[in-house]
Amino acid sequence: MYKYLFAIWLVAGCCFVAKAQKPDTTVKVKVSKSDTLEATKEDTAAAKLFKPNNKRRNEKIFHPDSTHSPHTAVMHSLMIPGWGQVYNHQWFLVPVIYTGLGLLGWAFVFNNTYYQEFLALSIYREHGIVPTVGQKYYSDYNLYTNVPDQSIYDANDAYRRNRDLCILGFLAAWGINVVDAYVQAKFMNVYSVDSNFSLKVTPGLLNQPSLTQNINSSFIPSLKFTFTLK
Repeated sequence: MYKYLFAIWLVAGCCFVAKAQKPDTTVKVKVSKSDTLEATKEDTAAAKLFKPNNKRRNEKIFHPDSTHSPHTAVMHSLMIPGWGQVYNHQWFLVPVIYTGLGLLGWAFVFNNTYYQEFLALSIYREHGIVPTVGQKYYSDYNLYTNVPDQSIYDANDAYRRNRDLCILGFLAAWGINVVDAYVQAKFMNVYSVDSNFSLKVTPGLLNQPSLTQNINSSFIPSLKFTFTLK
């Protein structure tokens, strides 16, 4: 009997002691810096292995030149031919413009002079008037005495047509000067492209066609030009 009571009390005491114990939360686990660095390096290396390659090729970058105005170039060329080209730093076009305009101006004066002359002769012939000595076209009237009236009229019309064409050509040349100033200012000077441009020259040989091959060699020397934009 006493043995059974002693066993019961022993078991009850062990249960009470086990229940009374609490975990110690004040104890801190120390982690060394070397362990942290190694873990960080391993994580970084693993992330690099699985990181997708999203690299893109460098695209062209356009930089607007706000100091160069196409409107200013157009207005300059409208006022004075060639002024817009000077504004665009294209001095070599100024002599070309004035040479063309000068030739058209000379052609206008030439055709207008003979138009006025044959106009007066046409009026004389049409109305049967004979100019007297001292009048403007007296010598010309005597020079074309044996020329038929219709030839005088045709010459008058031809010189008038040529004169009018010279006027139109002069205006067209002035307009082309304005358009050129606008195009150069808009597309040549406003933007600069940041791209690497390279040129590669490679010597080589070309095979001649069978019909043109000579006895010495069937190949001809050549140069290959390769342009690359990166």
